[in-house]
Amino acid sequence: MTEERILQTRSPDGQTNTHTTIVTDGEPRRSGGGLMMILLVVAILAIAAVWALTNMGGAEIAKDNAIADAAGEVGAAAGEVGEAAQDAAGAIGN
Repeated sequence: MTEERILQTRSPDGQTNTHTTIVTDGEPRRSGGGLMMILLVVAILAIAAVWALTNMGGAEIAKDNAIADAAGEVGAAAGEVGEAAQDAAGAIGN
């Protein structure tokens, strides 16, 4: 609750002085939408972070799969080279 007190004094020569005092109960002031705006920004940042981390994780998995496929192909090629070497050694021995 707010109370306004006005005090008027008159000096002997006829001048009037007015003093106004405003007294409040100390109720906390609340901002109109500041808190809601901050919460909205935090929510948007959280959603953006989750989206970014999810997309980065997919790229990491794709990279790992590509490396595994390449290693499998190198292993298959090494096997073919080994077979060719055995065939060549067998041909020389006969």
